[in-house]
Amino acid sequence: MGYTSEIAAAQMAAAQMAAAQTAAAQTTAAQTAAAQTAAAQAAATQTTATQMAAAQTTATQTTPTRTAAACCAIGVMAKAPRAGFSKTRLCPPLRPDQAAHLSAAFLRDITENIAQAARHTKLAGFVAYAPEGQEALFDGHLAAGTGLLLADGSPLMPPDVQGFGRCLLHAILAMLARGHGSAVVLNSDSPTLPTAVLVRTAAALAAPGDRIVLGPAEDGGYYLLGMKAAHAHLFADIAWSTESVAATTRTRAAQLGLEVVELPPWYDVDDQAALTRLLRDTTTPQMCNGLLPYAAPFTAAALQRMTLREQGVDFAAE
Repeated sequence: MGYTSEIAAAQMAAAQMAAAQTAAAQTTAAQTAAAQTAAAQAAATQTTATQMAAAQTTATQTTPTRTAAACCAIGVMAKAPRAGFSKTRLCPPLRPDQAAHLSAAFLRDITENIAQAARHTKLAGFVAYAPEGQEALFDGHLAAGTGLLLADGSPLMPPDVQGFGRCLLHAILAMLARGHGSAVVLNSDSPTLPTAVLVRTAAALAAPGDRIVLGPAEDGGYYLLGMKAAHAHLFADIAWSTESVAATTRTRAAQLGLEVVELPPWYDVDDQAALTRLLRDTTTPQMCNGLLPYAAPFTAAALQRMTLREQGVDFAAE
């Protein structure tokens, strides 16, 4: 009996020890789980805080200010002036270096024209450029206060928007993302475009209701397109650099149910005939469609320097 009692006591002690170990293990597991839960909650809180901070930053960057929302943004679609890359359709009669100088003069006059229009209405001027990395090449060629916007067509876009249409839509999106109430893309080939046309564009886009403003070019394209929202369909399935561009754009606007405000036709300087007309407009300007051409003083000076160079004067030495 004594031996049996000892065995029973030992078994009881062993059972008590096992129970204690189990309880200890359960406590440890509970503590570990609680710690893991706390860590997860902390991580979730940190993630949420980060997301909120990012959202607040994004909201701060994209929420329109009253000033921007009341302002029409105009983006000049342009490449940096470089010999062999700029105004190549004017070579000949121009040499590549002359075409590059003329391109720089066009940019200065067009952005100065926007600045002049801004004295009469709320406008903000930009150059919408591509490719990335050439920002410094615009130094000294733009009116004071002109901004730079990358417009290389790289963002995700509908598959039916291709070619130059991607760059145009990119520019529109970039200007609207800055909070401007309307956005306009303007070519870099019309330095004599009357200032009144730009003022009229801003006024049309400031009026209530959705619409587009179209400035048809005499060659069938357009020199200007303005809108209050980024209607991607306006750039869908367009045969760019053809005489059907403006007509197809009108069709796209009709498909969207958009009113089209038409501006007077104007010309692009992209061939010898247009260059001859430009020479006339910068020396003895004549009324066209009831409008007087913008004086384009930088373009006029560049053309004069080309004449001097042909007479043996070194342009670089001037």
